[in-house]
Amino acid sequence: MREMFDQELESVQERIVEIADTVFTVVSDAATALLEADVKSADRALVGAELVSEKALSLDELVIRTLALQAPVARDLRILVSTLRISASLERMGALASHIATIARFRFPDSAIPESLSDTFDEMARLDIRLCKKLIKLLKNTSVDLARSIQAADARVDELHREVFEVVLDKTWKEKAVHTVDVTLASRYFERIADHVVDISSKVSYLTTGDWSDNDLED
Repeated sequence: MREMFDQELESVQERIVEIADTVFTVVSDAATALLEADVKSADRALVGAELVSEKALSLDELVIRTLALQAPVARDLRILVSTLRISASLERMGALASHIATIARFRFPDSAIPESLSDTFDEMARLDIRLCKKLIKLLKNTSVDLARSIQAADARVDELHREVFEVVLDKTWKEKAVHTVDVTLASRYFERIADHVVDISSKVSYLTTGDWSDNDLED
């Protein structure tokens, strides 16, 4: 019985890493779509986000079944409960990336990002992609130090998000209303993706230390 349970736990870990890997691809495609007005990348991101949702649902079903049949305790219980919450965050990250891709698709063949903010969004996108890549590594091999480095990197994304708002609220901002809406939403989506990475890192820290920091997010 224990051997079967261990196999299920191993499958849970493999599948959560697989979902994170898919999210990384979706975020990368969405960023390319927005920054380069690339409709093909936008379409890939939208399809990928649906795949993330399907994989997350399948994993949740496995976890719930395991909880019901195995009645785990202690660290095993923490792993399964945390997995449900991590799965939800990963699914939301995919959805946020799909929103970015949708913005890019609506504006194609034009760019949704005016030249004055191109560098800001380029950095924000690169940071999100880097955070997603670190997240995959964290889920493969839990590390409190890596989790902390992820939480520190999120601060720069927050700073860039504030910069976008400062630019669009400044009296020198002369872009069309549609650009104002696009950059405000896209910036928010990038910021929320980074926040979910941080939230997941806190769950991984919980798995390692047993100390719960409830940083659940509201979208």
